[in-house]
Amino acid sequence: MDPVEIVSGDSPVVLGLPHTGTYVPTDIRNKLNDRGKALADTDWNIHKLYDGLLPGVTTVRATFHRYVIDANRDPSGQSLYPGQNTTGLVPLTDFEGEPIWSHPPSGGEVEHRRETWHAPYHAALEAELARVKARHGVAILYDCHSIRSRIEYLFDGTLPDFNIGTNNGATCAPVIAEAVEQVCRTAQGYSTIVNGRFKGGWTTRHYGQPETGIHAIQMELAQSTYMEEAAPWPYLHDRAEALRPHLSDILHRLERLALEGALT
Repeated sequence: MDPVEIVSGDSPVVLGLPHTGTYVPTDIRNKLNDRGKALADTDWNIHKLYDGLLPGVTTVRATFHRYVIDANRDPSGQSLYPGQNTTGLVPLTDFEGEPIWSHPPSGGEVEHRRETWHAPYHAALEAELARVKARHGVAILYDCHSIRSRIEYLFDGTLPDFNIGTNNGATCAPVIAEAVEQVCRTAQGYSTIVNGRFKGGWTTRHYGQPETGIHAIQMELAQSTYMEEAAPWPYLHDRAEALRPHLSDILHRLERLALEGALT
């Protein structure tokens, strides 16, 4: 299994998909407990939700599951949210705080997984962003995520539908965040927050360097907006079709900003 699937397009927008993969090598799967083998903490159906929304968009998708190693975590293992409950580079618990391993990985195993899975994903993402920037002068990384709307271990209450992350404005030009927020706030029936519980993961923070011409923004969707939040995690067509036009509007606006030179 290749660590990453790449579709190279001619748009200035690149979609990152670090958490939709479900592949777990047999030797690693055998070390998970029954709770871990359920793979509950997947960004289920996100690649399907975004499929076809922006012609010519580049996509970089991790094929491996985040329990193998999390492609959206700092490879050094440093926490993205110090002092808050979260999961690490190789998660030891699920999003409920429950252990997922019968035999937790050693430090050497974590490093092997980083080299085998995490590093190739980011090498591909970095290469695609460089290619897009060389073509357009700028590149916009839109990192696609989703999570269950109620997870007591991670946050209080119900998560807003649209969770926009720019690491408090550091990862993209203000006009990008404003464009995304405008679409979300005018979408009837949906709630929105900017830099709330999810401010952007390592991918957004690492690549989002507006001064170099590479901008990054994370969208964490509440899964209730397009699917059922319980196994077997079905995609709900009607909900998804109501949501997709708003996501399409976001991606088209970002593309226009780049093509019209609004970011330089």
